[in-house]
Amino acid sequence: MSTSADFKERALAALENVIDPELGIDIVNLGLIYNVELSDEGTCKVTMTLTIAGCPLTDYLNDAITEEISGFDEVKNVDINLVWEPAWSIEKMSREARMELGIH
Repeated sequence: MSTSADFKERALAALENVIDPELGIDIVNLGLIYNVELSDEGTCKVTMTLTIAGCPLTDYLNDAITEEISGFDEVKNVDINLVWEPAWSIEKMSREARMELGIH
């Protein structure tokens, strides 16, 4: 049986496959994913934010996240918890993402 830390690591790696089509960077390195948790009942709760309120990619990202996380045998449901606090900022991006976008 996998530990919660093991699951979180595997889930974050899978979420790196979800690319923001406007920026061409994955949502993990963009700093949009705040947490990933798996309940004993098999519900994976993904706590995340968006770069802006009213982002036109919300449905696309929700579908892509659900598809990636649903691929794990232990996941029965995916619950995306969209939050606005703490607010997203450029500082939440990984160093690699900032460099790729030319932000120093």
